[in-house]
Amino acid sequence: MIEYGTALRKDITAAIRRHRPELVITLNPDDTWGGTYWNTPDHRAVGRAVLDAAGDAGNRWIFPDTEAEPWNGVRWVAVAGTDSPTHAVDVTDGLERGVRSLVEHRAYIEALTDQDPESYARDLIEGLAHQVAERFGGRPAMTFRLFRR
Repeated sequence: MIEYGTALRKDITAAIRRHRPELVITLNPDDTWGGTYWNTPDHRAVGRAVLDAAGDAGNRWIFPDTEAEPWNGVRWVAVAGTDSPTHAVDVTDGLERGVRSLVEHRAYIEALTDQDPESYARDLIEGLAHQVAERFGGRPAMTFRLFRR
């Protein structure tokens, strides 16, 4: 169980300072997916903490005891699973890798459904990618809401 709070923000801030990314990708911090499906507390906590940590990473007064120096180079945060996407990425080449990655959450999937984990992962990942494909030249895509810092 993941809880939003100072400890989570500090851990993510430290990772951003250590890795120094320009783009950070996170989960939907909203209460719902698509306005009708309830989002989990863990997903909301991570999404919100990443958005906050992207700003915290550049502020030398916040979490001054992290190992790496402050990093103010995060230029964008891309939020996946949002109701209001602003960008899409062609995932044709990585679709199978996405399915395999989700299958690694086997215990979690088995707790959610009686469906075979690989079938569940394939249906979910391919379904999402093909659902938005018609808006993006017929190519499988994943959408994001892009926030600029």
